[in-house]
Amino acid sequence: MQEAVDFFVDVMGCESYFSIGPFGPFNDNWMVDNLNVNKKAVIKVAHMVRCENGTNFEIFEYTSPDQNKKYVKNSDFGGNHIAFYVTDMDDAVAYLKEKDIKILGEPHTFTDTGMEGLTWVYFMAPWGQQLELVSYPDGQGYEKATNRRLWDPRD
Repeated sequence: MQEAVDFFVDVMGCESYFSIGPFGPFNDNWMVDNLNVNKKAVIKVAHMVRCENGTNFEIFEYTSPDQNKKYVKNSDFGGNHIAFYVTDMDDAVAYLKEKDIKILGEPHTFTDTGMEGLTWVYFMAPWGQQLELVSYPDGQGYEKATNRRLWDPRD
């Protein structure tokens, strides 16, 4: 847990807010009924962070008798990642490399589709979670065809 909080604060620039927990173990089926996890699962701690003007997110540390300790790939059922908007992709990649963060490949820029103008690259958190940097300082292609907008971290 502390490694994750430190990474999001010290490397990604998020702000740490507070921790809650532990929750469990419970003598009834509370964990099954409310969280769809093993009856004996325990949330050791949950920590709230916020990254700039983006959403808040919780970092959970569970223990459970049936816990899978391998991260799933993005292509697996339940695969996921967190994307972070950056204003300058080259600077952001150089910064992560200075911090010895593993970058997967090189940044790629969409040249067509609704994502035209968006540049992205994946990288790995020290504990194995896949993350992504995205940047579209001049907007995205879909904006040319509609007044409707996805949430935009630049606002």
